[in-house]
Amino acid sequence: MRPLTAKLLDRLILLTATLGLTARQYDWPSKQLWTELVGDRSYILLILLAIIGVFGAFTPFQELVARGLVDRRSAFRHQVLVHYGQMLKVSQRVRPPLDLADLGLHVWRIRRSYRHPINGHLKRVATYRLGSTPTTRAFAPPKGVGVVGLCWERNEEVHIDVAAIAARCTTEDAYEAFRSTEGEAAMMRFTWKEFQRLKHRGAVFASPIRNGHGKFLGCVSVDASHGFATLDTSLFWRELNQLCALIGQDGFRSV
Repeated sequence: MRPLTAKLLDRLILLTATLGLTARQYDWPSKQLWTELVGDRSYILLILLAIIGVFGAFTPFQELVARGLVDRRSAFRHQVLVHYGQMLKVSQRVRPPLDLADLGLHVWRIRRSYRHPINGHLKRVATYRLGSTPTTRAFAPPKGVGVVGLCWERNEEVHIDVAAIAARCTTEDAYEAFRSTEGEAAMMRFTWKEFQRLKHRGAVFASPIRNGHGKFLGCVSVDASHGFATLDTSLFWRELNQLCALIGQDGFRSV
């Protein structure tokens, strides 16, 4: 049962009991009807009073659903950490070594806003990292921008060796020349200024989260400061894709 359904059910039961007690008090729609319904069964009124008290004070269905959600989210996050742990194992092969806190895993979901009311943009709804650094920078790209935006545009896995581009494009002129040769998508449709702000994540991977009909709902991205070639393995992609399938089946409810 969804939280909204539980909330509506609690309120419906409370409303029904309240209306029933009020109708009995004023003999609506008729005293004869209530005499036939209740008769000498006065305990019915006590039951209505009890329902009003319980559902007014405790909202039991909401509490039950909330406890279930906590348990489900704990189990879900455990599965996320299992997949993340396997990716960390792969990351330990990178040379020079990555700090344990370097590898970041992010869950993105399509959201709409005033700036993007129709197609929407990608919003980061969860981040997993073994530490507080490097600091996660604000980023909410539309379709086609950034690795996650390209993942959305293509509805398929995307990975880019950002460190290689940064090593080749050390000036704005070099960056624009590379853009002219390789195309906008190769540069993730970043301006030079945007690229300078985000190039510190030198290896970026993204895989789509889809519903049962194959529609793109969001994606999971993993980034590191370097080590693109080492991370780009079948084991790494398997863990990433399995995590995307898990989130898709869950419908983002436990993220």
